[in-house]
Amino acid sequence: MDQGDMMPGRIVTLTINPAVDLASQAASVKPGHKIRTFGERYDAGGGGINVAKVVCELGGETLALFASGGVTGRYVEEMLTTANVPWQSVRIAGACRVSVTVRDQSKEQEYRFVPRGPELTAAECADILGTLEEIEADWVVASGSLPPGVPTDFYGQAARIVRARGMNFALDTSGAALVSTLGQGISLLKPSLSELEMIVGKEVRSLPAQMAEAKRLAEDGAAEMIALTLGAAGAILATKDCVIRLPAAAVSERTGVGAGDSFLAGLVFGLVERRSLNEALRLGLACGASAVQGTGTAQVRRASIEALLASGPSPVPRQLSFPSH
Repeated sequence: MDQGDMMPGRIVTLTINPAVDLASQAASVKPGHKIRTFGERYDAGGGGINVAKVVCELGGETLALFASGGVTGRYVEEMLTTANVPWQSVRIAGACRVSVTVRDQSKEQEYRFVPRGPELTAAECADILGTLEEIEADWVVASGSLPPGVPTDFYGQAARIVRARGMNFALDTSGAALVSTLGQGISLLKPSLSELEMIVGKEVRSLPAQMAEAKRLAEDGAAEMIALTLGAAGAILATKDCVIRLPAAAVSERTGVGAGDSFLAGLVFGLVERRSLNEALRLGLACGASAVQGTGTAQVRRASIEALLASGPSPVPRQLSFPSH
């Protein structure tokens, strides 16, 4: 799209419900017992914030825009500053939530405790939308849940503002917030399989059916592109004209926190860099695979991504050229 004199390739992310993410481990998780944890790690979290962190690691131009309140909101800001992730906050009265992930070593299972988040007022919602009226970007990536008080059509309102200003809008959310935004000018929609099944109202378990339904959504105008994530089975990228499916890399998974956001970051980064759809999808999958191998939230590393791309089966360049920081 024509962005005039705006800096090309800028990815602004929108997080309405950010969090302080606490990840830790325990020898065993048992009900009714005091669970002693170790290896604690704190990260700035929330869908869009995770996307911005990964875009930064890839060397992209980004800005994390998010609602921030209380001491926890200030902690999110501090962690982003320390990580050299550009950010801008919109002040709210309520404190940002704290999400907790505990990995049970005895069962190699992960337990995730995710609060709903603070209740936002109508005025605070309006402030966020007003900020979108002033943001300059090539892509705006909205990711994450809507906290209490935020209308279900909030992302639809955001999409219309973004598209009216000539920018692309990517969305990763669930439930009513997802359904109410379909057809509202989404450039890229990233549903999981369960979210796809919710949209179409039926089970879609075979790969050919998944590819067909993703393409049908694009043809029907739900979004220009559908990026359907399938976990260990990889991902599908569909437009009204084509469908691409690529497998996931076989990696050892330590956490699932932020993997979908990492995938979305890599995919949008690839699109901004005008890579082919195949290359952009491969980059997204590599970012997601890098995230699940680490600890904490969306902790990807460029060297890991490069190694995953180099070992992949698709005929793309063995070494991607990332811009420097």
